[in-house]
Amino acid sequence: MARPRRIILVRHGESAGNADDTVYEREPDHALALTETGWSQAADTGKRLREVLGRERVSVYVSPYRRTHETFQALRLDPELVRVREEPRLREQDWGNWQDRDDVRLQKAYRDAYGHFFYRFAQGESGADVYDRVGAFLESLYRSFEAPDHPPNVLLVTHGLTMRLFCMRWFHWSVAEFESLSNPGNGEMRMLVLGDDGKYTLDRPFERWREPEPYGVTG
Repeated sequence: MARPRRIILVRHGESAGNADDTVYEREPDHALALTETGWSQAADTGKRLREVLGRERVSVYVSPYRRTHETFQALRLDPELVRVREEPRLREQDWGNWQDRDDVRLQKAYRDAYGHFFYRFAQGESGADVYDRVGAFLESLYRSFEAPDHPPNVLLVTHGLTMRLFCMRWFHWSVAEFESLSNPGNGEMRMLVLGDDGKYTLDRPFERWREPEPYGVTG
């Protein structure tokens, strides 16, 4: 199995919804574009990414949202070196359809009290739901490594919660560990790097906003 040397996770740049949460009342979440700041954040990440990758080939999976597609465009990777696929399982957590700002703010408060992993938004998903589809994607990703010509790098252009859940599944983190971590900022990157021991390590940790509070021995 030709496991990649790097699995790189990139969160989209700042979107219109990050800058103004009232926009969710007028536009679908999946259709929100990057702001000027978001394009700049993605361009800066692209510069660092190109320095890391050099002339190595990359297998790219992009969430189907406009802001992730635009983020990938702003990375400016050489099209001769990349193989790009849209991957719906890497989409943002579903918070419902048209979103009332005050209702979403109330539900976010409920989520903070109930727990980000288990709380399910009305007409939407819980973190656990996203974890399940990320796990299904990982099974497909593992199978792709069996191809003898698989590129030495994998790039996922996705969303903050999805990045944390991907790492939770990959590294077998507990729910308590997941709950203690913050999302990366817009345009931020994390890399899973393959070591000489055959194991992957995260190039830098997610910020921790509290100590984990496990229920039992698995914490």
